[in-house]
This record gives sequence, C-alpha cells and structure tokens, in this order.
Amino acid sequence: MDVEEVSSIVVDTAFRLHRDLGPGLLESVYEAVLARMLEKRGLRVERQKRVAFDFDDMHFDEGLRIDLLVADCLVIEVKSVEKLLPLHMKQLLTYLRLMDLRVGLVINFGAATFREGVRRVVNNHHELTASTLRVNQ
Repeated sequence: MDVEEVSSIVVDTAFRLHRDLGPGLLESVYEAVLARMLEKRGLRVERQKRVAFDFDDMHFDEGLRIDLLVADCLVIEVKSVEKLLPLHMKQLLTYLRLMDLRVGLVINFGAATFREGVRRVVNNHHELTASTLRVNQ
C-alpha cells in the first residue's frame, strides 16, 4: 500500500472516531483508540515510536517520539486542543524531515468539526494522487 492509500484509510477512520467520541478527551485516549481502529483495518501501527537522529556530529536517541507511525510511511501527530497552531504543522514537518518520510497528518480531535481539525503536511512529496484525501466524503 502506498502512502496515499494509507492516508485515505487514516482520514476515514479518524473521521469516524471524531464523530463517535466527539471532542474533549485526552490525546492519549484518541491515540490509543485510533491505533486500534487502524490495526483492525489491517494497518501496522507503532505508538509513541522513538526515533533516533544525528545532528552536528551528535546522536540523539531520546529527542524524538512520534505519536503514530502507520505502515512505516505515514506519521500522525494527535492533538486534542481547541485550535491547531502553525507550530503543530511545523513540528510534524520537522519529524518528517528527520525521518526522511514524505507525508504526515496532524489530527486534532478537540476541534468542533473533523474538517477543521485535520491537516496534511508534506516533505518533498510530489505525488498528484493526493486529491484522494477528502475530509468531507
């Protein structure tokens, strides 16, 4: 499965989770439930994955922990806040760069609607099939 297919499944699953549970729970709850729902759909999911990286001749083992890594190709940053900030997308872009991955999603379960709470972040990704990501299907 390519990252676009994985992304489409994640968005559909997260939409259902947002609709069924609604806003107001802790990020850890949404993270755990989303991971389980994605596993039920046949995707490999790693939670709180530690990612080591090197910078300026220094090695960091503990400097980076991502919420979810799905199918070894899509990073998901789970939030439960009233409103997403530009910093949240920048954070995910940094993660993508350090991991040399192309696509990630910031999913904010605290938003009033799912559509306003999901953002796609890309790192040098040039696939034009990204149009398959539809929040309001």
